[in-house]
Amino acid sequence: MSARVSARRQRSPILLACLAPVIVFFIAFWILPVVRLIALPADKGWQTYFLVLTDSRYMWSMINTVLLSLATTFVTLVVGGAVGVYLARRRFAGRQVLLSLLTAPLAFPGVIIGFFIILLGGRQGWFADIASMLGMGRITFAYGVAGLFLGYLYFSLPRAIASYTAAAEAMDGQLEEAARVLGASRWEITRDVWLPQLAPTTVACGAIVFATAMGAFGTAFTLASKFEVVPITIYNEFTNYANFALAASLSIALGIVTWAVLFIARAAGTSSPAA
Repeated sequence: MSARVSARRQRSPILLACLAPVIVFFIAFWILPVVRLIALPADKGWQTYFLVLTDSRYMWSMINTVLLSLATTFVTLVVGGAVGVYLARRRFAGRQVLLSLLTAPLAFPGVIIGFFIILLGGRQGWFADIASMLGMGRITFAYGVAGLFLGYLYFSLPRAIASYTAAAEAMDGQLEEAARVLGASRWEITRDVWLPQLAPTTVACGAIVFATAMGAFGTAFTLASKFEVVPITIYNEFTNYANFALAASLSIALGIVTWAVLFIARAAGTSSPAA
């Protein structure tokens, strides 16, 4: 017993020496910046913390961001779930190639995805060329809500497809077979067998997609010239106007909304019977 206690005492300094760089890094690059971020708005008065609720411009920027993120999350889960389940349950020539192509955008940063949308629906894009040939003028959609939505969807779908494919491949086939033997319809199998088993993936994937869309900057920076979202508002405030207090306030509001959704998703995933 004494030998074990002695060995633990000898390991303690080594363990502390290994943890010290991690602790220093955590304090320097997480705790201190967060403390400074929270304190900044107080320099211009406590009302600065609530500008996102009291100023219509910032409030609408937040509403735009939340609604766009919710729409992106919903469509991503529906389309990604359908494609992922199909790929998991079907075997055909070129399946792996197709899966690789569908998940290839995982390697693209948001700026490149924004550039793709501009090539499709920008002023010099294919859609504008076709519309001009048909005599409708150079119609564009890349720089507003439609372009942002497509960019966010393009960025999010590969993650959902990969997650649902893996989850569907791990589903218990015996449950589905038992449901068929008992005379369950296709809809009943989907509702009572598939959805419960895919629920944890849906919750986790939805939370990640929503959080990513809320904080997306590269795609928004490329496309959001006619539709304001919070990440671009924050960028403009501290870059163009040097208004660090307001930028910090908006950052806090964005963080609270995103954290709340992640917390709810985590709680729902924990309480889910299938989890």
